[in-house]
Formats: sequence, C-alpha cells, structure tokens
Amino acid sequence: MNTTLCAAVLAAACSVSAPAAAAPPHPKPTAPPAPAAAVLVKPTSAPAPHLKPATSPAPHLKPAAPAAPAAPLAATPAATPAAGAGCVPATAPPQEPLPPTTVNTLRQAYHCVLDNYYSGPVIDPGTLLKNALAAYTQDLQRRGADRADLRLPALTGERDADWTAFAKVLGAGDPAAVRAAITGMVAGLQDDHARVMWPTPPPAGGPAGTGIVGASALRGPQLDPAARPPMFITRVLPDSPAAKAGVRPGDIVLKANGMPPFVGTKPNQSIIDAITSPVLRLTLKRPTTGRVRTVEVHEGPVREPSREVTSKALPGGVAYVQLPAFADGAADKVIAASREARRAVVLDLRGNGGGSPREVTRLLGAFAHGKVTSYFCPLVGECAPNRTDDTVPLLGLRLVVLTDRGCASACEDFSAAVKDNGIGTLIGTRTAGAVSGPARGYLLDDGGVVLLPQVRHLGPAREIIDTIGVPVDHYVPLTALDVATGRDPALAKALALL
Repeated sequence: MNTTLCAAVLAAACSVSAPAAAAPPHPKPTAPPAPAAAVLVKPTSAPAPHLKPATSPAPHLKPAAPAAPAAPLAATPAATPAAGAGCVPATAPPQEPLPPTTVNTLRQAYHCVLDNYYSGPVIDPGTLLKNALAAYTQDLQRRGADRADLRLPALTGERDADWTAFAKVLGAGDPAAVRAAITGMVAGLQDDHARVMWPTPPPAGGPAGTGIVGASALRGPQLDPAARPPMFITRVLPDSPAAKAGVRPGDIVLKANGMPPFVGTKPNQSIIDAITSPVLRLTLKRPTTGRVRTVEVHEGPVREPSREVTSKALPGGVAYVQLPAFADGAADKVIAASREARRAVVLDLRGNGGGSPREVTRLLGAFAHGKVTSYFCPLVGECAPNRTDDTVPLLGLRLVVLTDRGCASACEDFSAAVKDNGIGTLIGTRTAGAVSGPARGYLLDDGGVVLLPQVRHLGPAREIIDTIGVPVDHYVPLTALDVATGRDPALAKALALL
C-alpha cells in the first residue's frame, strides 16, 4: 500500500499528533483531541487517486481546491483491528492483504460512531441501524438481489442488544451491501466532515477525467444549495479532454447529458448523475457571442492543477496572494509573499477547500495578535478557544480577503476570524458553510477509514458557521461573462477600497 494513504481528504484522519491506544469495543467516549492536532478539511475535496470515498466525486468535476495534504505517515503499516475489536485511530496505512468487508466491519463502524462521534453518547443506536439497513437493502435492490427476510427488528435503544438483533437479521452479509450500509449509516449523521473511505488501487496511467475542475453551481462533487442560474464553467485544466473539445471558462451549461442544471430557479439534483458519466455531452452557450453548441467530452489523462501559493505585485504597493489550501507551510509562504507589499495584501481564498487550523492561526498572527480565532466545543464541557499565533511578527499591512462558495472548512475558520475581529475586509460571496468540526480518522478491519468530528466548531463570536457560511462585507459575485472575459470584479472592488 502506498504510504500516502492519508493524502487529501484523509488529512483529517492522519495528522492527529499521537495515536491513541486501541479502545475496547464500547468504552466511555474519550476527551476531544487538542485543537492544534486536528485538521479542518472540506468534505467535498477530491481524495487521493487510490482512496475511494463513500460517494465518489465526479473525476471530471474535481473541486478547485482539495484539502490540505497530510503529514507523512509512519513507515510501518498499522495493523487493522482484529475481529471483535473496535476501530482504532488511523495513523498509518493498513497492513496488506486487506481482509474482506464483513458484518463485523459494520459492527466496528457502528460502535465507532457511538464511541467517537461528537454526539455519539446521545445518538439513538436504532437510528444508526435504520440508516444502515436502508442503504443495505437499497444496494441489494439495485443489483436485483433483495431478500424477503430483510426487515428491521424491534429495537430497544440498548446498543449491544440492538446490534445483536440487527446482526441476526443480516446473517453472513453481502460485502458490497455492507459497505453501502456503513456509508449510509455515516451519511445519516448529516455532518459535512463525517465520511467513510476505502483504499483502492491507484489508477493506471495517472489521474484521469474530463479536465473540468470548477463550475458555478457546484460545491465539490455536490450541488450548491444556494446556487443560482445559470451554471457556468469556472475552470478547465490545460491540455485536458475538455480543453481540447473547446470548453472554456465562462461557458454556460444549458444541458449535461440532456439534463438541465436548474428546474426553474432550483438546482436539479439529477445533474450530478449526468455529469458523473465517463462520456459527458454538454450543450454550452458562450456568453461573449451567444453561440450555442454541443460538445462531447470523453475522460482521458489530466494533469493535476497546482496547489502552490502564488503572488504578484499590484499598483499602489499592494500584494495579491492566492492561497489554494491551508496546507502545511502555506502560512509562511503567504507571509513571505506579503512582505513585498508596502500598504496592503489582497488574499484570494476563492476555492480554498480547507486544511490545517495551525496554518490558520499562524497566518492570522501576521495580521493581529491576542485574538480568539475560533472555538472547538465538546458535547459536554467548556469550549476550547483557538488564538492567533503571536510568535509571528506583525506585517503591519491592511488585509482584504476574497471569498466564494468554494471557501470551506479551515478557509471559513480564517474568514470568520478576519471578519469578527475586524482584522480585514471580506469581498466576494458567502462561504460554503461546511465547517462542522475537525475530523479524526478511525481504521476498520477491512482497511476502510471512518472520519468523525469529535468537537464542534464555532466562530470567534461563538456563532455557528456550519451550514450557514461567513457573510462578506461587500457582495461581488462572479458572472459567466466575467469569467469568459477575464474580468475580476471582486479584485477590482478590493483595489477600489484600498
């Protein structure tokens, strides 16, 4: 197994400082991890090629900015939990060969949620099992393999007794349906940082897709519930199949495989199924000319977009710095680029999918000291404040931050701290609202990893940001014509304010 098992989304699972000891099947929930040891990641970030998420993102519509990469893993693979044991913290790749997915794997995941999830102590075990069986039977039905004896047994609310009754109904279990059950159970938490992933072989020949890595109505591989028509392409990888087919940023999507992106003014949920097919037929309108055309794009080799910090000097002593993710070392790179400015920094966080809270507090420390940046709150007990890293010398520069609906998780942590503490000005659109809390990963006996937040995130004013987002000071949306012509009204607004 590649020792980068925990790259991308699994950064949340593997950047926890020290591994905890393996827990018994159902111990008393442990205290939440120290805030500095966790990672806030955008849940919809594209996983590493060899990691299969619970619901695979469309390879041709990867999020514009993935989560921060994880710290290097231990060289020695971690032993998967033994039969009868509980899940264990994921700190290294699992040992190979991996055992098959069994009913015991589902048992581990069930107890893992109850023992380690933020609200696990107060969750009704029956709700977890109901969601698991719903997903299990749906998977069987899709394959024409439904069973007449599958129905939810009478449940009492006692976790062990309920599991025993449930396992008796499942019997030996269908491996594919068991994976679907684990996925459905975790998805039923309705938490944007809770998910389950399994290792898969890296794709032969490297990354593949259509090369469309951004669209206005999408938030990662999901539709943005706040999206407004029209849907338009925001980013296309150079030399990709889409680029070779003539797809350009700014092109308005009228149909994808015959499906309209919107029904009236509401996002069409069916569009996700349409755009995940390996052959994508797009009806596009070019906003500069009004020309409508249909193109067919087949998946093919693509080059991963750069995630490096980039910068340039703007008139009037202003530095423009683009930060795609709060990856390890990103704060120092932004600070170094900002030192070239005399008056102000325009920090572009559009499409930033999240990353490390440590990078957030360090970067904030370059613009303000002595500030609370956020809170991590357990289910019971006092919230732990996160604070600016006051060891960082102050730059003494004005700060303007550009945000959009692609700014998620740690990006929202940063944006809320800037706004609530009066550190700078936010321009663009409201952030994603995907910052439930930092996730920790737990290894199952089949090599799968369950990501579960143990604390809840609150902004500096103790406000909930998750599902709501951080509002901007100046609302400046990007239009299809802006993208097509290379205009950036949010940046223009920032320069006007400065």
